[in-house]
Amino acid sequence: MSPDQIGFAILILGLALLIGKAIRANVRWVQKLFLPSSILAGVILLLFGPQVLGQLAGGPLAEAGLYTPGILETWGTLPGLLISVVFATMFLGQDLPRIGHAAKLAGPQVSFGLALGSGQYVIGLLLAIVVLIPLFSASPMVGALIEIGFEGGHGTAAGMSQVFIDLGFESGADLAVGLATVGIVGGIVLGIFLINWAVRKGHTELLDGQADTSVEEQRGLFRKDEHYPAGQMTSRPSSVEPFSLHIAFVSVAILIGWLILQGLTWIESVTYGQTEVQDGVTLELMGNVPLFPLALIGGVILQAIAKALKFDSLIDAQIMLRIQGLALDFLIVAAIANLSLEAIGENLGVFVILSIAGIVFNVVMLLVFAPKVIGRFWFERGIGDFGQSMGVTATGLILMRITDPEGESPAFEAFGYKQLVFEPFFGGGFVTAMAVPLIFFFGPWPLFIGMVALFLIAVVGGMLAFGPQAKREHAERAAGDAPYTTSLQKT
Repeated sequence: MSPDQIGFAILILGLALLIGKAIRANVRWVQKLFLPSSILAGVILLLFGPQVLGQLAGGPLAEAGLYTPGILETWGTLPGLLISVVFATMFLGQDLPRIGHAAKLAGPQVSFGLALGSGQYVIGLLLAIVVLIPLFSASPMVGALIEIGFEGGHGTAAGMSQVFIDLGFESGADLAVGLATVGIVGGIVLGIFLINWAVRKGHTELLDGQADTSVEEQRGLFRKDEHYPAGQMTSRPSSVEPFSLHIAFVSVAILIGWLILQGLTWIESVTYGQTEVQDGVTLELMGNVPLFPLALIGGVILQAIAKALKFDSLIDAQIMLRIQGLALDFLIVAAIANLSLEAIGENLGVFVILSIAGIVFNVVMLLVFAPKVIGRFWFERGIGDFGQSMGVTATGLILMRITDPEGESPAFEAFGYKQLVFEPFFGGGFVTAMAVPLIFFFGPWPLFIGMVALFLIAVVGGMLAFGPQAKREHAERAAGDAPYTTSLQKT
C-alpha cells in the first residue's frame, strides 16, 4: 500500500461523497427518507467493489472490483483512525454547565438514554444466550452487536473492527457495520413515521398538523436567506490558520487519550494482566480496548486545561463540529464501501434477528418508558434519544429539529447535557469498548447480569425519581393549564 494508493483512495471517497450529495439534492424518494450523502456514497462504492460487481463479473474484477487491493486496504484502515477524531472533538469548545441546572433538566434524559444503552445489551445478550448461540452456533460476542451498531453507529462499529479480529470474531465487524446501516436508515424512516403518528395523536406540543419539512431541508441545502455560522475565527490566519489550529487541538486530545491508554495498559501488565484465564490466554482487557473512547477523555481533559489556563477562547465549538462531521462522513463512506456482504450472508439469521430486536426495543422504549420519566415535551425530547440509539447523534438532531424547528422546547439543551454523562460510557464509550473483551474472557453472563442491573436502575430509579413530576406535568397539559414554563432554564 503506497502513499499514492492511500491518496487516491481518499480522492475516490471524496468523489463518491459528491455523487451522493447530488443524488440527495435531486432524487425525491431519497430526500423523503433523509438519507445522508455518506450512506449513498458508501453504497455506490460498495456496488462497484468485489462484493457486488466482483461477484457478478468475476475474472479480473473478482478480487477488488474496479479498485485495487491497496485502495480497499486503505478504506479498511481509515475508519479505525477517523473514529478517534470524531470522539476527540465531542467536548472540545463546549462549556460545562452548572451542575444543579444540568441535573434538573437532564436527569430524565439520562435515565432514558441509560435505559436504551444498557437495554440494548440486555436484549442482545439474552438473544445470544437463548437463541443465537444454541441455534446458530454464533459467537457469544454477538450479544454486544446491537449496542455497537445501533447506539454506536458506523464509527463505533468500524472502530471496533480490529478488536473483533484480534479476538477471533472477524465477521463481527461486518455485522456491526451492517447493523449500523440498518439502524441509521431505520431511525430516519421510523422516526418520520413516529413523528407523524405523534402529531395525529396529540403527543407533540409544537406541531399541530402533519409533520413536514421544507424542500431545501429535504434536499440538504440552505435557502438563500438562511444563515448558518460554520465557526468563528479564533486566530489570525497570518499567525496560523484557524482550521489548522483546531486540527492541532484535536491531535493533542488524541495524544492525551493515547498516553492514558498506554498507562492503563502498563498498569494492567504489572497487575492482573498475566493472569491466565484459559489455555495460555492471559487477561489483557486494556490491550483489546481501542483508542477512540480514550480520545474522548483526552478531549475533555484538554478542554478543562484550556478553561483553567484561559485559552479556551481559541477553541470554537462550531469548527470542532465541522471537523467531526468531516471525519464521520469519510468514515461512513469507507466503512460501507469495505463492507463484507459475504460475512452478513453467512450470518443472515443472526443479522436479521438482531436488527428486528434492536428496532422493536427502541420503539417500545420511546413510546412506553419516555413519557413515564419525561414530562412536558416528552416526545420532542425522547425522539432525539431514539434517533441516536438507532445510529448517530445527527439522526437524533434531525428528528428533534423536525418536531421543534424553532428550538422552543428544552429538548436540545437536555439532550446536550445528557451527552456529557452518556457519551463517555455508551455509544462508543468505555462500556462499549470493554464489552467485547469482557464477553470473550468471561462469557456473556457477567456482562448480562451487570447490564440487567443497570437497566433496572435506569428504569425503576428513573420512574421513582422523575415519574411523579412527569405525571403532574402531563396532567397539567391535559387540563389545559398554562404552557410549559422555562423555570428550569432560569435556575
